Amino acid sequence: MFRSLRTRNYRLFAAGQVVSNTGTWMQRVAQDWLVLELAHGSGGTALGITTGLQFLPLLLFGLWGGVVADRYPKRRVLMITQVAMGVLALMLGLLAITGAAQVWHVYVLAFGLGLATVVDNPTRQSFVVEMVGKRDLPNAIALNSATFNGARLLGPAVAGVLIAAIGTGPVFLVNAASFGAVLLGLYAMRESELNGAEPVKRAKGQLREGLRYVRGRRDLVMVLVLVGFVATFGMNFQMTTALVAREVFHTGASSFGLASSMLAVGALTGALLAARRATRPRLRLLLVAALMFGVLEVATGLMPVYWAFLVLLVPTGIALMTFTTAANATMQLGVAPEMRGRVMGLYMFVFLGTNPVGAPLVGWMAEQFGPRLSIVVGGLVAVLVTLAVGLLAAPRGAAAPVLDRLRRRDGTPAARPAGGPDGSGQARAEARSEARSEARAGAAPEG
Repeated sequence: MFRSLRTRNYRLFAAGQVVSNTGTWMQRVAQDWLVLELAHGSGGTALGITTGLQFLPLLLFGLWGGVVADRYPKRRVLMITQVAMGVLALMLGLLAITGAAQVWHVYVLAFGLGLATVVDNPTRQSFVVEMVGKRDLPNAIALNSATFNGARLLGPAVAGVLIAAIGTGPVFLVNAASFGAVLLGLYAMRESELNGAEPVKRAKGQLREGLRYVRGRRDLVMVLVLVGFVATFGMNFQMTTALVAREVFHTGASSFGLASSMLAVGALTGALLAARRATRPRLRLLLVAALMFGVLEVATGLMPVYWAFLVLLVPTGIALMTFTTAANATMQLGVAPEMRGRVMGLYMFVFLGTNPVGAPLVGWMAEQFGPRLSIVVGGLVAVLVTLAVGLLAAPRGAAAPVLDRLRRRDGTPAARPAGGPDGSGQARAEARSEARSEARAGAAPEG
């Protein structure tokens, strides 16, 4: 289950992420609660705007973040982005502690955090394979998710207690300090043990080249469509649980933190299950996980009492993490190394950059019709888009075995997989090419 941790560089990376992600989740809870305190009667809309502004840079510039990830050494880029995010957390903490914070301050700093994330996300995602290699990539992705959601389990609970005891300001300062752990881990890595692709030289048309590459891969397009709709309308739990805790069940910050932690319990469980399996995912797994997530989200939004709402967040988190882990691995495996940054830039653009559209809409819906309806609608969208993608994918997958059986009956050789519109043949060719390259390189240590 933990085989990626045999690699020294990845151990350093994972250790830093444990600390930093805990601080990040603490800040997310504190930021939402600060906005609710400052916005008074329009909390739902303000939360939606804050979330939207934080992800707006991904919508505007997210694709260029992948170009940066392919063009420059990823370790150096990550050190710059981590410093930037730490400074932004420090500024918000000082504003909150001094009592000078206003809603527009949170808006501006959330947008600034989004700008840093534009480059950080695709760089960090594509850096994993440089640490562990392709063989252990699915395991490392799952462990990253486990680390993220372990922090998601601890961070909100600690933040809820701290907010109730001393306010939101110190929570932001703790998060600012937590970025130091990532910087230390990156600094201590052995660069000679990184399996980095040669940085792509600066040239015109690199962004268009990445888009054409993905457009020619039907399998990747299917994943992006599915992820885009589910992320836009179904994955707004950080905002909707705050509204449900405050406006439906009339609880305080500590209960909101508990709800976030229950979702994290499920997500952590789902990530560990994915790490144990850690095989190349198939579209069927994505469809089943997305469908289960949508159904469970609808059921969660309909729960009549708070304890039932909390309990159902656990299986919802399991389904969500199974889906996102499989989607991430599918996008990274089988793509050319020199294209991985741009592919992941597009993935993160779809995964997170659609929030400026979905978050304000969900926030407005929660304010006008109640938080329950916003959750239910998000689940229904996930169900419908999953069924639509399943119907589009089914004919191609279902017809192949029948055609092969007919060919065998009349003596015609079965068709060999080719690099058709779905790009599966291209993926296999790239995998064989990489395997031959690794064989020629000999038993080179990965760390």
